[in-house]
Amino acid sequence: MHFDLDEDALALQATVRDLCAGRLPLEATRDWTDAATFDRAAWRALAELGTFTLTQPEERGGLELGVAEAGLVFQVLGAELVPGPLVAAALVADVDERVGAGEAFATVVTRPPAGSGPARAGGPWVVPHLDLAADVYVVDDEGVWKAAAGAVEGTPVPNPLDPTTPMWLAGEVPADERVGGPELARAWRLRGSVLASALLAGNAGRTVELATAYAKQREQFGRVIGGFQAVKHLLAEAFTRAEVASVAVDAAAVALDEAAAGDEDFASYDDPTFNPVRAIAGARVLAARAASQNAKTAIQVHGGMGFTWETPIHLFLKRAWVLQNAFTTPEEAADTVAHSLSERKAA
Repeated sequence: MHFDLDEDALALQATVRDLCAGRLPLEATRDWTDAATFDRAAWRALAELGTFTLTQPEERGGLELGVAEAGLVFQVLGAELVPGPLVAAALVADVDERVGAGEAFATVVTRPPAGSGPARAGGPWVVPHLDLAADVYVVDDEGVWKAAAGAVEGTPVPNPLDPTTPMWLAGEVPADERVGGPELARAWRLRGSVLASALLAGNAGRTVELATAYAKQREQFGRVIGGFQAVKHLLAEAFTRAEVASVAVDAAAVALDEAAAGDEDFASYDDPTFNPVRAIAGARVLAARAASQNAKTAIQVHGGMGFTWETPIHLFLKRAWVLQNAFTTPEEAADTVAHSLSERKAA
């Protein structure tokens, strides 16, 4: 496995970071709570950088980069807590150029592998950003299916866990148009999981930065709280979790890219002993744990201020709770890793 960052990848990452600081500051995006408050111009600016088309071929307006480079960009988006259907946009760009260009929105919902019955019935479905999306895509064992968002009858979830990720409950998603078979469904699950884990890793790194900055300036008993050993240990552990999660996500993305470059049959990706599956599952376990634990640590370091609306720390925790179940769950991922280890021992 090789992971060497070239200058173009680093420059792209820096450009996205600069755009987020200028057009997508947390002070503004925390108010993007529905379609009426969503800043479409800022979203298009993000798309114009190629954020959602990094892995697309040039003829589709893409940059022909790998999931590894996309993961780097998504770690920045996670650190900046950018709201919106980010992962969905990157996936749906495969089949709808408007979404990749930021001209339209889409959302993606999944059924677990080997789920019983047709996924497009059997609700209730939890559909994020339904009011923003033009189309809803369903990923199930049979493939990827599309439904017009207007055909989905959903009820808004009052007081959603993450206020910038509005949710709807729908009895069914009438997705009758098949846009891809099982191969596309598997590819979306794996790439979607990596990108969601990248958002989590970025989230984890940012809360360490915020907590450290606060610990350096908040005084208690005549000295900054960062000088107390207990606080130092909390921050050191959080930093370690964030670094390990980031490296794990990078490794998972590279494993997926190298498998694709080797023209591996996506059917083999269902084997949990196959390296990309194991790496992607491990990345989810580590990134989900790092994001939630680090946000809790940051809240603890901030004291009572960490729970208030004036500080953004609680939003990082809420976003982590939402993202950790995207395309897989930490529990499912841990089971995959455990099964892989047992198979390796048996071999």
